[in-house]
Amino acid sequence: MTSLSRSELIAKLNGMIHDCLKDYVSRDEPLAILDFPDIRNCGDSAIWLGEMAYLNDRFGKRPDYVSRLYDFSAEELKRRVPTGPIFIHGGGNFGDIWVAHQDFREAIMERFPDRQIIQFPQSIHYSSAERIEQSKRAIGRHKNFVLLVRDEESKEFSEKHFDCTVRLCPDMAFAIGALPERATQIPVLAMLREDAERVGGTDRNIPSDIPVEDWITESKRKVNIAKKLGVASAYLALKPSEVALRRLDAAAHNRFERGISQISRARAIVTDRLHVHICSVLLGRPHAVLDNSYGKIRRFMNAFSGGTDLSYKATSLEDGIEWARHQAANRRIDNKEAVSLRA
Repeated sequence: MTSLSRSELIAKLNGMIHDCLKDYVSRDEPLAILDFPDIRNCGDSAIWLGEMAYLNDRFGKRPDYVSRLYDFSAEELKRRVPTGPIFIHGGGNFGDIWVAHQDFREAIMERFPDRQIIQFPQSIHYSSAERIEQSKRAIGRHKNFVLLVRDEESKEFSEKHFDCTVRLCPDMAFAIGALPERATQIPVLAMLREDAERVGGTDRNIPSDIPVEDWITESKRKVNIAKKLGVASAYLALKPSEVALRRLDAAAHNRFERGISQISRARAIVTDRLHVHICSVLLGRPHAVLDNSYGKIRRFMNAFSGGTDLSYKATSLEDGIEWARHQAANRRIDNKEAVSLRA
């Protein structure tokens, strides 16, 4: 085991991200990013902000075209990005759980057979052999698709089934960098999924003194206000494309801040969300980790972020709560805490 500070761990993962992406981005060539996450999940906004931070920090640039699932325009993409790569937003929707995103991804491959398409880091999961074959055909026809994946199992699966370049890459949220310390208000918080990736039923044995929350509830009004404020000071001087991008960035910042404010209240956290784990690392906050429905968090931690004294792989919800209680009672929260990373 090699001991690294939290900042060293984050820097190491950022170096790995750059090693994966540096061949596909240049300062002079335009690029597009598709499937902006205009959704309530704070984790997707963390990924987006990491993607933006990476492009700015490493290349001093922003995307020349961005779209959501429902407002994509092939004509507008070709006009703004006549050459250069087409990126697709990262996350955990590659497969057949969140089919709208997979349908969109495969439609883009069909629509742009001669353009390089790079998938920002994803976790892969399929339940249907038929859907695997559909994706296999779409990727095989394209011939210039680059798939970045967030764990070894996804890499092994993709190399077996898909005819494309596959590379192991950390989650883009790490490009945000270390977050400043915030004051705590409660000892322990349980941040547990309520969606299709939730494990188990509705009967969770959680003590009454521990709040149980998820981070997919938001005020649409506050998000819309953030979008307006994101361009208010320079609206007349901006191109329409930059106005649209600033509004989306503002929405992502609003959602990310909501999530960070939510989890930073606690001295220790119990979670089955990957990006609560990642954001807890960025915050330097102790957290016990349960897995999601298909092992996404365990797989990611094994590849990149496991073996730290900030995180604990709980064997059960009760085990995670017991560990978090101990951390909240006995551990001083410090931005300079040492973490361990497998050599």
